[in-house]
Parts: sequence; C-alpha cells; structure tokens
Amino acid sequence: MIEITILYPAKPGARFDHDYYETSHIPMALELLGPAVRRVTVTRGVAPGPPWPAPAYSAICRFECESVEAYQHALWPHLSRLQADLAAYSDCEPVVVIGEITLDRLADEPSGP
Repeated sequence: MIEITILYPAKPGARFDHDYYETSHIPMALELLGPAVRRVTVTRGVAPGPPWPAPAYSAICRFECESVEAYQHALWPHLSRLQADLAAYSDCEPVVVIGEITLDRLADEPSGP
C-alpha cells in the first residue's frame, strides 16, 4: 500500500481556499482517479497559538492507493486537468511525497506479535 501526500506550504500572503479544495477539487480528483484511490484524507493546518509555532502547511492531502503503478495509471490521463485546477484554490507550489505505508494501526491496538 502506498500513500501520496500533497503538502501545501503556508507562506505569508499565500492563498488556499479550503472550501473549494474539499467540495470541488477533491471530489473531481476522486472521480477522475476512480478505484485507484482507496482512501483520501485532508488536513487543515491550524495555529493553536503559543507555545506552538504557526503551521508549516495550509493543507495536507493524502491519497491511499494499492501501488505506485495503479496510481500512475489512473493519474496520467488526467494530470493536466488536475494541475490546471490548482489556480482555483491556491497560489502555492505543492510538494508531493510518495511513500510506502509500513505501519497502520489504531493507538489502542496492542503492538507486537
């Protein structure tokens, strides 16, 4: 299982429209990518105040997929459309990280064998 993480840096003066992202962009992405995406989560950066620093990211999106190949196969035909929609919700350059999920458990689950 892999996770595609898309990070939107929180820079001074940067724009990120969470409502558009969650109600328009993500539904479009899920429709275009189809069954290649098993799960999606969106996290909104918050500033809880001192002693915590300001959030490094305005938003973090995670797509869970079976494999890199399945994700790429679903993404390539729609990449330009998804990238073009970026201007509708942000003026930030996103950072994309693709990684293998090596641990997935609930906090109250016992660990070990």
